[in-house]
Amino acid sequence: MVNFIEFFEIQITTMNIKSIFNYESNRYKALSVGKVVPEADRCVQCGICSFNCPIGIDVREYVWKGSSIIDNHCLTCGECIKRCPRGVLRFERINYSPEIIKETH
Repeated sequence: MVNFIEFFEIQITTMNIKSIFNYESNRYKALSVGKVVPEADRCVQCGICSFNCPIGIDVREYVWKGSSIIDNHCLTCGECIKRCPRGVLRFERINYSPEIIKETH
């Protein structure tokens, strides 16, 4: 017989696993058709974005040039966006045709 506490822990664990899978699935769909876009005029070139990139992309250089991060190694993980102290970076949706999106998923 399962006592109440064990039953409650099992329910919480199951619920968390389901929510994690749903979150990751939705995150993948959203980020796979997005890119990181800067507001170059607000950037102070501190380099925190580049320092926190897990792939080692020089995000600061893209921002300095005023261009989107168009590096095929970019994971769109959002670390550069989260770490920017001035909020210079944001995600922007890439306007792919529905046929291209279906081919990549």
